[in-house]
Amino acid sequence: MVGRQLNWNEYATAWARLHGGFDPRAATPVVRGWLRFSYHVGFLLGRLRVGPTAVTVVGVLLCLCVPLLAVRPGDGPFLGALFVLLASVADSVDGAVAVATGRTTRLGYVYDSLADRIGEAAWLVAFWLVGAPGALVAAGGALSWLHEYVRARAVAAGMREIGAVTVGERPTRVCVAVAGLLLAGLSGLVEVDLAAGTITMATAVWVLLAAFGLGQLLSAVRRALIDAG
Repeated sequence: MVGRQLNWNEYATAWARLHGGFDPRAATPVVRGWLRFSYHVGFLLGRLRVGPTAVTVVGVLLCLCVPLLAVRPGDGPFLGALFVLLASVADSVDGAVAVATGRTTRLGYVYDSLADRIGEAAWLVAFWLVGAPGALVAAGGALSWLHEYVRARAVAAGMREIGAVTVGERPTRVCVAVAGLLLAGLSGLVEVDLAAGTITMATAVWVLLAAFGLGQLLSAVRRALIDAG
């Protein structure tokens, strides 16, 4: 049974408790708008008795379609970008459904994190299939995984907050994936061989942002754990 659904302020307070105390009401206008959009969609799905696990599964399936679509001649990269965007919406909405309907669980948190990693792996496979070098793609995946692993281990070691909001967070990866596939599609319309070079540059941007973000996070984790004593 779904209990009483939370209004926006109640939702924001509950969301902050689950995200290291980061209050969405104090976020930048873009982030606040995105989270509020997710809340409203999650609220609606909760009313329709759609569970957060179902939304998570849909998001994973959308991600797995990305590499299959990206290799289609002509419109493939554009469709891949669209499915990345739809999957990112599902990723935000599943948590919103859980919080808005009071159905957050520790197991659901684990499933959501696993779904995120599977999704990003699928996007990077799409990059590789479009033409990015395998070594660069593997580096992007490894650095992004390390980013999330370090944060998880730091929290387990006693860090009470998220550490730092870095330039390598998941929203950044979503933006790089969408923009990279769109630009690869556009350049491929000009000259087929240009798509591979464009997606390689997008992968390089992913790697650089992930590496810099990991450095930011390690610095924040160090300070937090030293202060925690």
